[in-house]
Amino acid sequence: MPPTPERRARQGLWLGVAGVLMFAMTLPLTRLAGGTAEDPQLPPDWVAMARAAVAGLLSAGYLLWVRAPWPQRRQWSLLALGGGGVVFGFPLCLGWAVREVEAVHAAVITGLLPLSTAVIGALWLRQRPSLGFWACALLGCALVLGYAAWQGGGRLSGGDALLLLAVLSASTGYVAGARLAAQGMPPEQVICWMLLVCLPIDLPVALLGLQAHAEALAQARASSWAAFAYLALVSMWLGFFAWYRALAWGGRCGSARCS
Repeated sequence: MPPTPERRARQGLWLGVAGVLMFAMTLPLTRLAGGTAEDPQLPPDWVAMARAAVAGLLSAGYLLWVRAPWPQRRQWSLLALGGGGVVFGFPLCLGWAVREVEAVHAAVITGLLPLSTAVIGALWLRQRPSLGFWACALLGCALVLGYAAWQGGGRLSGGDALLLLAVLSASTGYVAGARLAAQGMPPEQVICWMLLVCLPIDLPVALLGLQAHAEALAQARASSWAAFAYLALVSMWLGFFAWYRALAWGGRCGSARCS
């Protein structure tokens, strides 16, 4: 007997919690992998490209293993848009931002991510949230930006701007992934196809970076390499297995209205 919509939604909620817990380590481990401006470790741009390349190679193996069908023609644009957000935009912006700001400060700014995802999803899917939703959205955004400006002596820093771009990139990628899952693509395959679409770009860049950043890579601490391994395996890959499944099951994007 198939699960009821209510039970499916509850399962989606718990998968979302699991995804959030896996993603929760992304920010501090990105800082640990890249270091600070005073104590640099792995180059942030190389970390972003290399972690995507590792996850992309794993995705290729997974798609072959499950004999995944090729995406439909209409889905390639969503894959490219989602990949641009979660594979390139978010890791690159976050990596450089956390070299400039403390992890706790960055955590407050990236706390806008759920709100940003909800707003982009509502606009993209032509939903009509209540006035209360928009009031809370504006209030939450104002509080976070006010905190950032207060910490920056009355203005937003370059690190804050990068964090806001990271939030926008991730939110766009999340909604694109939810649309793909609603169109029938298995959620686990959504992130794999996004990574595979981006692989022709990030793999050559990562390989070239091995030589270009050879000295920095050789001198990086073991803890930075361990953080990189988590970012590649969990933050860039396995976490999305739970997250996109949660978006497909737990919200309106799991309904036919999103297809």
